[in-house]
Amino acid sequence: MKHILSLVLILSVLVSCKEEAKKTEEVAEVKTETQDIAYASFGKEISASDALSADRMAVHYAKMTVGDTVDAKMMAKVDEVCQAKGCWMKLDLPDGEQVMVKFKDYGFFMPKDISGKEVIINGKAFVNEVPVDEQRHYAEDGGATPEEIAKITEPKKTLSFLADGVLLKEE
Repeated sequence: MKHILSLVLILSVLVSCKEEAKKTEEVAEVKTETQDIAYASFGKEISASDALSADRMAVHYAKMTVGDTVDAKMMAKVDEVCQAKGCWMKLDLPDGEQVMVKFKDYGFFMPKDISGKEVIINGKAFVNEVPVDEQRHYAEDGGATPEEIAKITEPKKTLSFLADGVLLKEE
């Protein structure tokens, strides 16, 4: 009887070890797939996990008023970058809006040729009212014509983001 009980115990241990090995292999495969995406990092080191999609972030911005701020991490496509130094960029939201992104303490700049690429930004999202002179400055940096700049005559409510870290998806 003791031998049968010992044999059953040994077999159950062996079977459970094989199942554990299978689970470990599955986890390793998932990690490999997520690590295949390469990012260039700018500013503070951040991870790609837990980033909100542009759709979800648009919902948050819709509920915000001037002066509201929220810590956030979001993923979106770059629409425009400052062509003078790369000191700001505009990201697309699905509702046709754009998010104006500046970088904390001007501690880093983005490459000027990343329009159309995907980024993940981390920092503070807020709604801001931008005065006319600041809008004209950004339009000039963005390469707007003097006629386009002259059409800017009123303060504008903008969706803004102060990023402390950015990941640029490499292709």
